[in-house]
Amino acid sequence: MHAKVKPEQRQQSALDKWLEKVEALGELKRITAEVDPVLEAATLTYLVGSSKSPALLFENIKGHPGHKALYNMIGCNLSRFCLMIGEQPVDHPLKAVQILQQKLGRKMPPVEVSADKAISSENIVVGEDIDIRMFPAQLMWPLDGGKYLGTGDAVITRDPESGRVNVGTYRMMIKGPREIGLYTSPGKDATIDREKWWKMGKPMPVAACYGIDPLLFLVAATSLPKTESEYDYYSGIAGAPIELFKGDVTGLPLPAHAEIILEGHLYPDETFAEGPFGEFTGYYGRPSGATPFMRVEKLRYRSNPTLTCALMADGAANEAGLFWAALRSAGVWADLQKLGVPGIQGVWSIPEAAGWGITVVSIKQQYAGHAPQVMALAAQCTAGAYFGKYVIVVDDDIDPTNVHQVLWAMATRSRPAQSIDILRETWSTYLDPSQNPPEIRPWGSKALINACMEYKYIKTFSKRTKLSKKAYEQVVKRWNEFGFPGKAPEISVFEDEHN
Repeated sequence: MHAKVKPEQRQQSALDKWLEKVEALGELKRITAEVDPVLEAATLTYLVGSSKSPALLFENIKGHPGHKALYNMIGCNLSRFCLMIGEQPVDHPLKAVQILQQKLGRKMPPVEVSADKAISSENIVVGEDIDIRMFPAQLMWPLDGGKYLGTGDAVITRDPESGRVNVGTYRMMIKGPREIGLYTSPGKDATIDREKWWKMGKPMPVAACYGIDPLLFLVAATSLPKTESEYDYYSGIAGAPIELFKGDVTGLPLPAHAEIILEGHLYPDETFAEGPFGEFTGYYGRPSGATPFMRVEKLRYRSNPTLTCALMADGAANEAGLFWAALRSAGVWADLQKLGVPGIQGVWSIPEAAGWGITVVSIKQQYAGHAPQVMALAAQCTAGAYFGKYVIVVDDDIDPTNVHQVLWAMATRSRPAQSIDILRETWSTYLDPSQNPPEIRPWGSKALINACMEYKYIKTFSKRTKLSKKAYEQVVKRWNEFGFPGKAPEISVFEDEHN
């Protein structure tokens, strides 16, 4: 059955509202030339997204008239990240991290609305009439196992014991007109939920949402406490409760402003050969393996929807790099504060290092063992435990977002024989290409690098060269007079000239 609702006026989705703001900022590129969803759209995104670049809205997709696809929602652009969390653009990544950290602490419950208010209720399809191939699913990399409808998605599951609702981002490869894969890594919330349902001998209710605003993608695609719902964090960051309606197939709370929603179940032991898929590491994920798939029982979608797509890639082109980095940074910073660790000046995970791979913490050393304490806690706290391989701690004169300064501190302050500790058998992922043979995954290891001045000798440690503040300010004033355009580089560390 296929039912169509004709609203008096087309409602705006959450994504529509965000795109309006992006366009007003001058950071939306509408592409009207025809583009092929097989490799072409992703290739263009990779080439454009490797540096600061606009969001890409493909409005003419081969074989899918009227449909649109959005790539490079955030990419490596701090301005759009700020817009996503409801803030004006800032001039330094740590300012955005601090804002996000504060907002993560103000959770707010969602509100329920009737299903007829949902954007996706414009078209409702059930049973054998469903064909999810109507949407412009993407083939992003040449060796991907198939077309993926779910990359920039939000997948809803529920813990059958506690009732906790999880919102996660998982890759979803199309299997057939009413079947779609759901790959979840070991230890992830949806995996744990599924195992509980299947242990009870029951199928797991699941819903998949596409055409979502980037804030929902943000909270879905990161590691938040397993006992809490991402919906509460979304509402807290947005400053208003997210509107949800109850899915009549699954009973799950679904976002009223998503453009496409699938509802169905994962049945015990029903799997298919899914993947591989070009992942956030910049490598293909595990070889094709047995993956559960969702039997789609109900499809809701707005007319002419926009499919949100997230290109996983190496370096800056990784769609999730910046926002994973900012979320991990905010989470680790908050966890360290909750644990009562003093002197934290800043936390930054390097976006180009797969978002989560390397975390840097800047501290003002206050006591013996301070730096090693921070290293160990940052590596294994709730926000920092998954996948990350390197934790580097630096002194407060080092900007953790400046890779050049961090490498300089490592080269001049660390002592490899004394300054590096290794944690073994840590929580990693099946997607880590360095762990071979694949059977040893998802266990990994972490290197903790103390790139601080040795505290025992901190008072007599060789003095670093620093600029005179007076001379710096004089040069800044005369910067253009000297023939240089724009503004002089900002410097915050100066020689103490009062001694």
